Amino acid sequence: MDAIVDISNKPKVRRKAVATGLLLLSREGVDKINEGKTKKGDILEASTIAAIQAVKETSRMIPHCHNIPIEGSEVDWIIEEKGLRCTVSVICNWNTGVEMEALCGVSTGLLCALDMLKSIEKDSEGQYPDTEITGIRVVEKNKY
Repeated sequence: MDAIVDISNKPKVRRKAVATGLLLLSREGVDKINEGKTKKGDILEASTIAAIQAVKETSRMIPHCHNIPIEGSEVDWIIEEKGLRCTVSVICNWNTGVEMEALCGVSTGLLCALDMLKSIEKDSEGQYPDTEITGIRVVEKNKY
């Protein structure tokens, strides 16, 4: 039988998860991030908002995720030589973990950045030969 797992007997404790991922880009795409703006606006600002929104809406996107009270989240960006790294941390005091929320935040943040860079990343045939979202993973999970 499919169901949302019953977590009602688990203690509510402080939980933290951190996830990261990388958007590989062309040199022109990385340069555009360093400039700060595209036709669609500020890449990092819009992508941060998208990541935070995804953290808060994870249970709406992942059917078996519990709706949990998010009490803190940070979105950090590092412009690397070959792309853009997003790292999201999420904190709550609840009886289930927050790793899915952190992963959802990273994924959506990177997707938003890609959406804003599509016109730059496309080649003459409308393809994305240098563009890839990769390495999305949980790098830390704790309960205190």
